[in-house]
Amino acid sequence: MTGSKIDKASIRRPPFFIAGHEVDPGERIHINVPLPSQSSYMPISMPVHVLHSRHPGPTLFLSAAVHGDEINGIEIIRQVMAHAALGRLRGTLIAVPIVNVYGFTTHTRYLPDRRDLNRSFPGSQHGSLAARLAHVFASEIVDRSTHGIDLHTGANHRTNHPHIRANLDDPDTEQLARAFGTPVIINANMRDGSLRQYAADKQIKTLLYEAGEALRFEPLPVRAGVRGVLNVMRFLGMIRGKPVLDHQVIKASDSQWVRSSSNGLLRVEVRQGARITKGETLGWVSDAVGQNHTRILSPVTGIVIGRTNLPVVNEGDALFHIARFNDSMKVESAIESFHSTHIEGLGQGDYPDIVEI
Repeated sequence: MTGSKIDKASIRRPPFFIAGHEVDPGERIHINVPLPSQSSYMPISMPVHVLHSRHPGPTLFLSAAVHGDEINGIEIIRQVMAHAALGRLRGTLIAVPIVNVYGFTTHTRYLPDRRDLNRSFPGSQHGSLAARLAHVFASEIVDRSTHGIDLHTGANHRTNHPHIRANLDDPDTEQLARAFGTPVIINANMRDGSLRQYAADKQIKTLLYEAGEALRFEPLPVRAGVRGVLNVMRFLGMIRGKPVLDHQVIKASDSQWVRSSSNGLLRVEVRQGARITKGETLGWVSDAVGQNHTRILSPVTGIVIGRTNLPVVNEGDALFHIARFNDSMKVESAIESFHSTHIEGLGQGDYPDIVEI
């Protein structure tokens, strides 16, 4: 064997195979992955973007609308796919803007069989509609990836302050969460049948981004989501530069929901992202004529990371989601810096500039 040097330019990266398609190095394609249909007269498919670089690197999947009404992630993916930084991509990017196409078309969280797709993984080829969709996404998207970011919003009539939920007991995943750059990251237990649980079983490091409300495009969650995805790609070496962070990223010790102790109409007294102390008033519940007031008190000191948007509440309804920290004052400062970075000059309907490539 000779000692001659290998010409790296002559080494061609293998093509990327997905859903029966071959993607050559340097190619960018859009494909429609066939899904189980409810009728032979109504075929349905899942839109997938694939960017396969000539240069080796990680394979990252981005997914949105796993719950069909959680649509902020769709806009996040659109902006990421149009970003100029992708012109010098390393590795492979798989972006699925609408996973639960069935729920998306009917403005609902679930599938037509009333199952939650995010409790249906890994699915099966011959199970329910949810199981079959989960199987397609798991085998065609997740199994081909090394890392993933799953984009969510609050559930029906709830809104979330931007934060990352992940398995922070894993040091590599915690590094990804910190690189994403939301001021709050939460070590969240994984649910059986969830996409994140399936990815973890496959040793695929995955983040879950929570921000905003269902059925809305919201400037702050979208802007923070786009920046976060690009930060993770920088951290992984998929695009040039280092993660852009203008504030601290702080891990919550735990979180809990504060529930209503009575029926009535809710008046909220704290904003999203606000620091609250134990015993502080979060809001009031009163009857329809404004009498019989019940004060809602915070049981802990922490940060409000989620709340209901419904004024009509019943006893036991979840009203405020509070994350607890070892130093909540430090988190309050981080959130203020985060807001100044993402909100200044941002009006309703305004989005960051996009450069087509």
